Amino acid sequence: MSAHVDLSPKEQTNVRTALKFLRTRTGRWGTLAKALRFSEGALANAASGRTSVSPTLVFRIAKFASVPVDDVLTGRFPAPGTCPHCGHCQESRG
Repeated sequence: MSAHVDLSPKEQTNVRTALKFLRTRTGRWGTLAKALRFSEGALANAASGRTSVSPTLVFRIAKFASVPVDDVLTGRFPAPGTCPHCGHCQESRG
């Protein structure tokens, strides 16, 4: 039985991108799991797509990253081109 999730596939993809980015920034799933108050397995499963992303996870990611929830859902966090290791963001050239 699968739970009903109100997030679109694109929003789930954006949240997974943010989750993977934060995992790289924090160094490991255990550190991020403690900060977000989720189990390591739950985060790894959500990041890999084995489970759906929950609204609770979205809110905790946004709070931890100090960004609006909408930035996580729309893919504005992390900004495209941001290095997950150093945080540097390539400026768009236009």
